[in-house]
Amino acid sequence: MKLTIYQVDAFAENVFEGNPAAVIPLENWLPDETMQNIALENNLSETAFFCPTENGFQIRWFTPLAEVDLCGHATLASSHVLFQHLKYDKDEILFESRSGILKVTKEEDHMVMNFPSAKIEAKYIPTRLKTAFNVHPVKCYIGRDDLMLVFNRESDIQKLQPDFTSVAESTKRGLICTAKSEKYDFVSRFFAPAVGINEDPVTGSAHTMLIPYWAKQLNKTKMVARQVSKRGGTLFCKYLDDRVEIGGKAVTYMQGEITI
Repeated sequence: MKLTIYQVDAFAENVFEGNPAAVIPLENWLPDETMQNIALENNLSETAFFCPTENGFQIRWFTPLAEVDLCGHATLASSHVLFQHLKYDKDEILFESRSGILKVTKEEDHMVMNFPSAKIEAKYIPTRLKTAFNVHPVKCYIGRDDLMLVFNRESDIQKLQPDFTSVAESTKRGLICTAKSEKYDFVSRFFAPAVGINEDPVTGSAHTMLIPYWAKQLNKTKMVARQVSKRGGTLFCKYLDDRVEIGGKAVTYMQGEITI
């Protein structure tokens, strides 16, 4: 069997920026084991698969080690493939997912994803995470999938040096680290060694937790965020109470064919 595969840099204006994702359009679902093996072979933070449905598409996401419930950058990448390569002729895409219906709209030169907000709850900083970095966090919150640590300064986020063993043992899926920014509204980094990703370059799904938090801290609903990984990426954010909007650009790095 031959399948078309795309590699797309999401939340990027140019190649070699943002977060790379593999996207594989399907007519029918492959066995779960096969999709997991493809994701492992790709060795990217996420591989997205989607199949057509009556009202849109069903989408699933795999890291090299596991299927996940929600992934932002691979959804953005999948939307880019549909709009740019598969000539999808509507301005709105509906994806059915394990996290419900996800809507993506095309707006001028970027795409906007509408995702469910994550409910966040303050908690004590886990003992392992107090010493997991070279800088001490000041607050901790738990969300649907991840933990979030808040730090005092933007420079703290940029110079974090994580102990990945401690991070993996202290979180469910991953760990968000964030602080208020001077140039942007807020900055973040995301670590998920428990699912095979030490650091994710730009994490759309983490912003389902970041946006509600910073909207209340900054008393604003529209924000611009930057994930300050080595590759980096900019996200245009909007808080809608039980939903959030996450916007960004994407560029195609590669189109090819795999044989399984």
